[in-house]
Amino acid sequence: MTLAAGIDVGTGAVKAVAFEVTEDGEAKWLSRHIEKVRRRDPLKLARESLDACLSDAGVSEDDIAYIATTGEAESLTFSTGHFYSMTTHARGAIHLEPEARAVLDIGALHGRAITIDERGKVQDYRMTSQCASGSGQFLENIARYLGITQEEIGELSKEGDDPEKVSSICAVLAETDVINMVSRQITAPNILKGIHLSMATRLLKLLRSIRVMDGRVLVTGGLAMDAGLVAALNESMADQKLSVDIVSHPDSIYAGAIGAAIWGAFRHQKLARIGGLAQAS
Repeated sequence: MTLAAGIDVGTGAVKAVAFEVTEDGEAKWLSRHIEKVRRRDPLKLARESLDACLSDAGVSEDDIAYIATTGEAESLTFSTGHFYSMTTHARGAIHLEPEARAVLDIGALHGRAITIDERGKVQDYRMTSQCASGSGQFLENIARYLGITQEEIGELSKEGDDPEKVSSICAVLAETDVINMVSRQITAPNILKGIHLSMATRLLKLLRSIRVMDGRVLVTGGLAMDAGLVAALNESMADQKLSVDIVSHPDSIYAGAIGAAIWGAFRHQKLARIGGLAQAS
C-alpha cells in the first residue's frame, strides 16, 4: 500500500488530494482540498493546500511516499516529482469515469480535448488557442460585467430560451459583443446560453479533430462544474447527430491532482521494485 499526494496548481485554483494506492492499482480517496487563487501566490497556496489535505486525512507528510505535482507546480521544492498536466487529467478522468475514452479539460485560460485508452494513457489531443473566448477567465469577466457570481452562471444559462451566440473567437471582441447585447436588452440567461453554445461549438471541433464520434467524454478542469456549459455541449452534440455522451463528475475539478497522485504512487512502486531487484542481485 502506498500513500501519495497530488497537487495541481492552476491559474484559477490550487487543488490537493491524498490517496491510498495498492500494488494492483486500486486507488482509495483519503482527502481533498481546493483554494481559489484570487491574486494570491499559488505556490504558497500549494503548501497550505497540501497541509490542509494531509490534516483532513489524518496523516503526516512523513507518511506520504510520493508528493506529485502537475500544472504550474514544477518549481515546488517539497515535491517528489512532476507530471505533465495532460497525462494527469487523463489518468484522473479514468479514475472518476472508467467508461470515458475522451476528456475535455476546460480551465481558466484554455480548453483541450484528449483521447485516452482504458488505462488512462493519452492517445491524441488538440488545444484551443490562447486568445480564444472559450475559457474560464472569459466567463469570469462576463459574469463580473453582468453583476452575477460564477456559481450562478450555469443555472442562469439553462434558463435561456432565445440565446444569441457570440460571434468572435477573440476574448476582447467577444466581450464587446456582450456589451452590445446588454445595450439591446438581451437577458442574462440568453447571453450566457449564447456564450455557452459558442464555446461548445469550438470545443466540439476539438473533439471532432481527434475523431471522437461516439462514447463517453468526461469534462475536467474548473468549467466542469458549469452545468450550463455541459448542457450546451450535449445540446450541440445532439444537433450534430453524434452519439457522444458528455458528462461531468462532482470531483472533476480534482482530475489533475488525482492523476498526479496515482501516477506518483505507480512511479514509487516501480522504483521500489527495481530497487528490490537490484538488492536481490
